Amino acid sequence: MEFTDPTVIDPTGRDIHGEATRIRGRGPVTPVELPHGVPAWAVSSAPLLKRLLTDPRVSKDPRRHWQRWIDGQVSPDWPLYTWVAVQNMFTAYGTEHKRLRTLVSKAFTARRTAALRPRIEEITATLLDRVAKAGAGGGADGHPVDLREEFCYPLPIQVIGELLGLPEELGAELRAVVDGVFHTSADAAEVVDIYTRFYAVLGELVAAKQASPGDDLTSALIAAHEEESGTRLSEQELLDTLMLVISAGHETTVNLLDNAVHALLTHPGQLAHVRAGRASWDDVIEETLRAEAPVASLPLRYAVEDLPLGELGGPDGAVIRKGEAILAAYAAAGRDPEQHGPDAAAFDVTRASKDHLAFGYGVHHCLGAPLGRLEARVALPALFERFPGLTLAVPSDELRPVDSFISHGHRSLPVLTG
Repeated sequence: MEFTDPTVIDPTGRDIHGEATRIRGRGPVTPVELPHGVPAWAVSSAPLLKRLLTDPRVSKDPRRHWQRWIDGQVSPDWPLYTWVAVQNMFTAYGTEHKRLRTLVSKAFTARRTAALRPRIEEITATLLDRVAKAGAGGGADGHPVDLREEFCYPLPIQVIGELLGLPEELGAELRAVVDGVFHTSADAAEVVDIYTRFYAVLGELVAAKQASPGDDLTSALIAAHEEESGTRLSEQELLDTLMLVISAGHETTVNLLDNAVHALLTHPGQLAHVRAGRASWDDVIEETLRAEAPVASLPLRYAVEDLPLGELGGPDGAVIRKGEAILAAYAAAGRDPEQHGPDAAAFDVTRASKDHLAFGYGVHHCLGAPLGRLEARVALPALFERFPGLTLAVPSDELRPVDSFISHGHRSLPVLTG
């Protein structure tokens, strides 16, 4: 399999689904060009991607397995640098991944997640009051309200902030730097600035928790860092694990809420199914994750050795060579007709099979998936119960996507509360 005529990935993410369709149209695995001309293989076949995500010959550690990194060809001003340079379980492989995930799992427990439900309900109620106030007046339909800004974004960022024990004064800076990490068309100066500022915020958070530990995830991770054993977190791993929890712990949920609301408002028949009891809110959540994957494409994985794809159900004779990069094309895989039939692109909450890879698969399956689903299970029914006449304030085709080919959502979601 030769790397020729690659699809150039649009770093601004202006047409996530159109680009995904073009990638799928070129086969289950196709060459793509990432920002700065970086080559990778995009995998859009859901069955093949699932097998690759669990294959021990596929790594997430660039230091050991990405030839381009090993050769010193990846610079800190690359827009995706943070995604591959961090040292945490996201970029770990084999026993290192198991060590780091085990340490984080001890802090990110099911008990801690389940205990958050009453607080999530309180935050949701407060935010809905804020939405109601912002939308009041202005005639029969009221004022337009940016639901992403007023509801979809603040809910998960407040939840993850409280989970981490984040001091309130760091909140605004944290939001700015997290947004920057997902800005895949950023110029060199912005990339370096965001990277520097993110570590400054994390350093302040760690210092605050070292001075005054609490019953929070940051304190638990610091305790893991300070354990006198061979399995403890190094200082860099501590900071990078916090970066991972913050970034992954809210961005996917923001987009899940945003995309679910947009899908229901633009498919009123689907909302009617939910209201009539023909589908549940869990159906809404899983179908949104499938058809409108919050993370469109996730960088990167690497071939530990030559990968003959025919052995994995891929095209016969096709081989991803040792040291080459792999892009998990989740948005494309979620709408794969091979998996979901000819209507795979349709949003259908009554669909029998909503299987998806939106939270990853295998050993790298997102630890925060239960929290994201919990937030959506609380927030979505509460929103539509509070505002049964909710409508988009502008035509759907006027909405603009976030400036990213990783993050899949809208820059704003203006609605009328009715």
